[in-house]
Amino acid sequence: MIGIITYGAGNIFSLTAALGRLGIPYGMINKEEDFELYDRYIIPGVGHAGTAMAKLEHTGLVPKIKALKKPTLGICVGMQLLTAHSEEGDAKMLDIFPVRTLKFDGNTEFKVPHTGWNQVFPEMENPLFENIPAGSHFYFVHSYFIEYNKAYTLASTTYINQFSASIWRDNFYGVQFHPEKSGTYGETLLMNFSKL
Repeated sequence: MIGIITYGAGNIFSLTAALGRLGIPYGMINKEEDFELYDRYIIPGVGHAGTAMAKLEHTGLVPKIKALKKPTLGICVGMQLLTAHSEEGDAKMLDIFPVRTLKFDGNTEFKVPHTGWNQVFPEMENPLFENIPAGSHFYFVHSYFIEYNKAYTLASTTYINQFSASIWRDNFYGVQFHPEKSGTYGETLLMNFSKL
């Protein structure tokens, strides 16, 4: 049973619709006691990382999230919240991963935000990417990226520069792409997470 941590940062309908399609049971976490009802967690998020972090702090759930021992997945801005610092709003994040969220260099022929399908290449063995071939396409929408650090990069992609498409440390995972909008392989990843 997956608990979705709700803190007012973005539309979670596409995520809940995907979980529903896959038959993965889920519920919402609004307060600390709700964590006990679930055996894994998702931190969703779209929009501005600094604003999202402020909203998350306002819930009072930050100490509980940092202390979680069960599988926890950050999606898009939810992944960026797991880093130490974001250039978006010059904001301190949860600091679960000692890496930074940086802004793409817009002074190139590449458009920012990075929007659309891109290939993802796993760099470590992990059940999260089981039955997902290297080079599979996932759907991205973001103007900021997680700096590449081999120690925490579960999968990488390249747009303007190489960056972490997925990160992993202990029970914490993050994906910069939107698995709920990424077709078959996105659904495979969500199903894999439900079994971690």
